[in-house]
Amino acid sequence: MKKVAVAVLNWNGRDLLKRFIPDLIKYSPEATIYVIDNASTDDSVTLLKTVFPSVKCIQLSSNLGYAGGYNLGLKQINEEILVLLNSDVAVTPNWLLAFLSRFDEDERVGILQPKIKDLKNPTYFEYAGAAGGYIDQLGYPFCKGRIFNTLEKDEGQYNSNYPIFWASGACLVVRNNLFKHLGGFDEDYFAHQEEIDFCWRAQLQGFLVEYCYQSEVYHLGGATLASANPKKTFLNFRNSLYNLLKNQSLPQALITIFIRMILDGLAGIQFLIKGKINHFKAILQAHFSFYKNFNHINKKRKTIRHTQQVKPSNFSIVYKYFVQKKKKFNQL
Repeated sequence: MKKVAVAVLNWNGRDLLKRFIPDLIKYSPEATIYVIDNASTDDSVTLLKTVFPSVKCIQLSSNLGYAGGYNLGLKQINEEILVLLNSDVAVTPNWLLAFLSRFDEDERVGILQPKIKDLKNPTYFEYAGAAGGYIDQLGYPFCKGRIFNTLEKDEGQYNSNYPIFWASGACLVVRNNLFKHLGGFDEDYFAHQEEIDFCWRAQLQGFLVEYCYQSEVYHLGGATLASANPKKTFLNFRNSLYNLLKNQSLPQALITIFIRMILDGLAGIQFLIKGKINHFKAILQAHFSFYKNFNHINKKRKTIRHTQQVKPSNFSIVYKYFVQKKKKFNQL
C-alpha cells in the first residue's frame, strides 16, 4: 500500500473530473487516488470506471456535503497521509514530495497546505487558502495573499514555510490517525469553514498546522457554490459563529459573538444597499440558525480537549481592511 491517499470529493462534477484527473494521475505517483462520490446524479461514476480505472471510487448513497462526505468516505481509506483535494484543483509535478518530507521531519506537524494560486489568473493567489489561513479576534477568516476580496500577486513574498491557523479545504493534507482521532469534520457545518474548526481543534491538542510553499496547486474556485450564492453567505456567517463558540472559553465566546451581531448586521445593511436582498436574508437566517443550535454546539465545546492555548490574531481584520485600508498581509 502506498503511503499517501489523494481523496477527491465529487458531486455532479463529471466535467471537472475529466479535466483535472489526468494530471492528478500523472503527477501523483506516490499516491493512491480515490474519488468519494457524494451521490452524483450525472455520469461521474461511469466516467471514472470507464476512462480512469486506476482511480478507486467510493460511492455514497446521499449528498452529505463536504464534512459528511469526507467523514464517511475516509473511513474506507487507510493510507498514512490523506490529501483532501477539491475536484477543481490542478496539481503540478512533484507536488506531494514537500508534504512527505515535512511530515517525516517533525511528528508534531499534523496538517499542511500548499501554495494555492488562481487557475484563471495564474500569477495571483486564489481566494480559498492562498498562502495559508488565519482568523481575527472576531472569527473572520483571511489569508496571506488574500484579505476579503483583495488578491495579491505571487512575487515570492510567501516563499517560506511557516505556521498558519487553518489550512484550506481546497487542498488539506493531514495525518490519517489525526483525522480519525479528532473525529473528522463537524458535520453540523455541512460545508464552509469546517476546515477552520478542524485545524483549531488540532492545535488545541498540540499539533502544528503549516503552509508548505514548495508545493503549488491551481484552484478554479466556485465550482460547488459560487460566491454569489446566498447559501454560501449563510454557511460562512453561521459556521464562523460555530467556530467561536466551539473553540473558546464561554465568556470569551459570548463577548465576540455579541460584537459579531453588530458587525454582521452592518454587513447585512451593505447587502441591502447593494440590492442583494437574498444575501441580507441569508445573514439573518445564519444568526437564527446559530441561536437555535446554541446549546447543541455549546455541548460540543465542553468535549474538546485543550492541551494548548490557541488564540486568533489579536486585531480586527474588518477594521484593518475597511477603516485603515490595509489590503495586504504585510501591511497588518
